Amino acid sequence: MIEKYYRSIINKVKQAICVVGPNFKVYLTNPAFCSLFSYSGKKGTLGEVTRCAGAVKNCGKDESCRGCPLADAFEDAFYSSSEVRRRIYQKVSTDDGTTEVSYSITVNPLGGGLCMCSVDDAYELEIAHEMRNARNIQQRLLPAGKWAGGKRYSFTYIPCREIGGDLPDVYEVNGSACGMIADVSGKGISAGMLSAFVKAAYDKKEPSPAAAISKLAAKFRELNLDERNYITMSAVRVDKYSITYSMAGHNAPILLKSGSSIMRITLTAPPVSGWFDNPQYFDDTIPYRKGDILVLLTDGVTECRNGRGEMFGEDGVMKTLSVSPTADVFIKKLEETLVSYSSQQSDDVTVIAFDL
Repeated sequence: MIEKYYRSIINKVKQAICVVGPNFKVYLTNPAFCSLFSYSGKKGTLGEVTRCAGAVKNCGKDESCRGCPLADAFEDAFYSSSEVRRRIYQKVSTDDGTTEVSYSITVNPLGGGLCMCSVDDAYELEIAHEMRNARNIQQRLLPAGKWAGGKRYSFTYIPCREIGGDLPDVYEVNGSACGMIADVSGKGISAGMLSAFVKAAYDKKEPSPAAAISKLAAKFRELNLDERNYITMSAVRVDKYSITYSMAGHNAPILLKSGSSIMRITLTAPPVSGWFDNPQYFDDTIPYRKGDILVLLTDGVTECRNGRGEMFGEDGVMKTLSVSPTADVFIKKLEETLVSYSSQQSDDVTVIAFDL
């Protein structure tokens, strides 16, 4: 009865709290703590409840745990029988891999081998948690399937940060496969918000790529953003025998002809921005043959640099494309080639490829 009473009190505390016993076994966590560390609330070791990227099952005992500031804080509080305050720098596991976080804690000995920890500065942890949530939401904005309008497609989306500024989309209009790829200015959270705007504002019921871009440009100007904010994009509609396309300051689509020749599609138009009062966007149409491959990509691919500072360029894309029999093979080969070409990604990498 007393334990339930104390637990109900701790559960109402807004500050993140956990109680830890011998061998770093966690006896109690309140909802604020579970939410902060994205933990299920089940009992476990200190490493498990904080989602430590180390040896969580052998928390405090494994060789990798030596020098762990979190474990040291609890041990110092226990042996000194006094309050300990520490700044913690920790590698934690997330759904997307491993990331580093920092936070401040206060550890107080309770007696009987128990210590209570409260997280005093949760701001950075909260930001990391929100960034993970934002990344998960952004992943849900990606194309859902592999077919649209009777055309098979493949794509890759590799953001250079947790939140990316590229947006690929594939959908169907009146039985035709349509594709759109956008690259917004900036990086991180602001870029992610702008790419979400593109997803919501782009009219996927409009059969004309140019008209869809024009409508987006009108909505963008209503945001009244400064000149540093802009969007480049390329949009296509694949009909039975032809491709209708439009661009807004973006990398040109590339068409691999079934006879192994490669065509770079060109059409000049300004980015979606507030730079011009009445920007004009146009559609153009080209034929294709069965077996061709159509590629849309962002400059994170062409401007990828190797250790000598050399860009991968359109030549690198075309070389990879020329030895790829299908869109899916091309995407996989391109991913492998870019990994070997550059050891450090500096921009979002986004590509859509259609089998025609």
